[in-house]
Amino acid sequence: MFSFDDIPASSLDEIDKMILSALHSNSRISYTDLAKKVNLSRVAVQARVQAMMEDGLLEKFTIVINPEKLGIRVSAFFNVEVEPQYLMKVAEQLANEPCVTSLYHMTGPSKLHMHGLFASNREMEQFLQEKLYPLPGIMSVETQILIKRYKSRMGMKL
Repeated sequence: MFSFDDIPASSLDEIDKMILSALHSNSRISYTDLAKKVNLSRVAVQARVQAMMEDGLLEKFTIVINPEKLGIRVSAFFNVEVEPQYLMKVAEQLANEPCVTSLYHMTGPSKLHMHGLFASNREMEQFLQEKLYPLPGIMSVETQILIKRYKSRMGMKL
């Protein structure tokens, strides 16, 4: 299991680790409240957060939306095998699809691992028939529908 304690000492000091942990729990925390948690001034904390953003350590601040509350009831994972010469083109096209929430190039023979959210099975079927299957280079598609989520990775756990 990953822990910030496993990061080499030269990368982050203990205060940076505490700042990251607090932001991971609540990215809306004010600099003032964050400063109180780590015993620094607001200005010092703001400078550290800014430095982590400029270094690319912090990519963005975001929210987590519950798709079921929006009527999006189907969560599906896809393993897509693509002919090697079409891999980048297929990945680019799928990455632009609004229903695709994540897309990864995995080990194996030109495999893409993809997650998608759909309002219904019918909507997912339309995506498969109209968007995915017609793409040049698609060799096979394995689909798994999520039954129950026990844990979900939202950034790195501290």
